[in-house]
Amino acid sequence: MENNIKKFDLEDRLVAFACMVLEVCDMLPGTRAGNNLEHQLSKSGTAPGLMYGEAQAAESGTDFLHKMKMALKELRETRINLRIIKDKPLIKHTKVDNAFEEVDQLIRIFVKSIDTARSKSILKR
Repeated sequence: MENNIKKFDLEDRLVAFACMVLEVCDMLPGTRAGNNLEHQLSKSGTAPGLMYGEAQAAESGTDFLHKMKMALKELRETRINLRIIKDKPLIKHTKVDNAFEEVDQLIRIFVKSIDTARSKSILKR
């Protein structure tokens, strides 16, 4: 019997988020503010997926935690960049709102994953 439930894949979700962020970047105006935020957002919004990939190949539990924390740091930076875009507002578009909602969810997922990994490493001691 085939299972029709799609497995949750954080990597897929992070790649989709990176693409969403890059779409927002493409919509930003060519002003100084727009160019600055485009540069910052494109870096911080794509980094979590790359760092998550590194975490999957971590050499130790400590290395895994470090890489997950770095990805979380980039997600938080992305959230602030999106908030500036919304609050300024540089653009008003549902893609900005969707990216903002998704980054909030991803932050919660990473916080929980880090907490879980920490508790497992404490139990191993």
